[in-house]
Amino acid sequence: MLMLFLEYRRFALLALMSCSLLACKKAEEKTIKTAMPTVISTIQAQAKTLEITEESVGSVEGLVDPTVAAEVAARVVEVLAHAGQAVKKGQLVAVLDAADYGMQKREAQAEIGRIEALLANQGKIVERNQRLVQKNFISRNALEDASTQQDALGQQLEGAKARRATIEHNSSKTRVFSPIDGRVEKQIASPGDYVKVGDPLLQIVGTQRLRAHLPFPEGVTAKIKPGQSVRLSTPTAPDQVYTTTIKEIKPLIASTNRAADVIADVVGQPGWQAGASVKGLVVLGQHAGAVVVPEASVVLRPAGEVVYIIKDKIARQRVVKSGLRQEGVVEITEGLNTGEIIAVDGAAFLSDKAAITIQAQGSLL
Repeated sequence: MLMLFLEYRRFALLALMSCSLLACKKAEEKTIKTAMPTVISTIQAQAKTLEITEESVGSVEGLVDPTVAAEVAARVVEVLAHAGQAVKKGQLVAVLDAADYGMQKREAQAEIGRIEALLANQGKIVERNQRLVQKNFISRNALEDASTQQDALGQQLEGAKARRATIEHNSSKTRVFSPIDGRVEKQIASPGDYVKVGDPLLQIVGTQRLRAHLPFPEGVTAKIKPGQSVRLSTPTAPDQVYTTTIKEIKPLIASTNRAADVIADVVGQPGWQAGASVKGLVVLGQHAGAVVVPEASVVLRPAGEVVYIIKDKIARQRVVKSGLRQEGVVEITEGLNTGEIIAVDGAAFLSDKAAITIQAQGSLL
């Protein structure tokens, strides 16, 4: 009897466990069937004009980068501009020793004074000889000799004055000024150095006029023409976008990278620097009235690229063809019309005819 009782109890426990598992399974199936609809945001497909562009990263070249050199031989007294410093045209950048020219100027001034004194005295002699000639006290040859000496002294005075002007001019060259607006690339001379005529002092890179070099693949070169619009940006001036036109395209394609050099000038952009990288966006044309949607709306499925059309809180899958992609939007060339409502956030989790809950509706504009 005891064995029968134990056996009965064992079967009862197994039956109870089976009922519990069956009840749990049914509850789980019921939970799945009553799962919450997918929460998404939606947007309306819109028409927009898209630009057909080609992009490249190149470099900036300085068109004006003079090396400021000494125009006179002298010792460097002071250098007022250093590497990396911005300078203006006409700004004093270096001072040379002008003591020698000061002494030469005083010497020339003394020579001018001596000749002027001799010339004044010779003028009196000529006047006296003229009166004596009129009274026939001396011959006319004596008067002519005195006049010739007066003319010679006059020429000597002009020569002395010219020498003084040359000394003053050379003395002014001991103060060296920047020939352009730009930035000091390199300081070559230091205070105490003795420089000769033509010895370099500073190298300055101009910032008023730069040139952007943009390499484009040979397959793109046929689409690019001089005069087309190009938008340039550089890390040295991250908040500036400079719009200009293509100046020229070098006819030779580089053998190292099979790219053509597209050139555009940059004028009057103080934040730009020679040697920096530059990104160029060449505008080749426009797609007017293109149907555009956010990139998140286009989902890749076995059928291809699809979007989910939202109607009556149901998502319906539609196969589309995409075109241009710019600034977070995708052009839809086939399969979608302007004004249709599509899923954005959460579109990747949808399937055809899935129930949805709309959390928000946005806009591309």
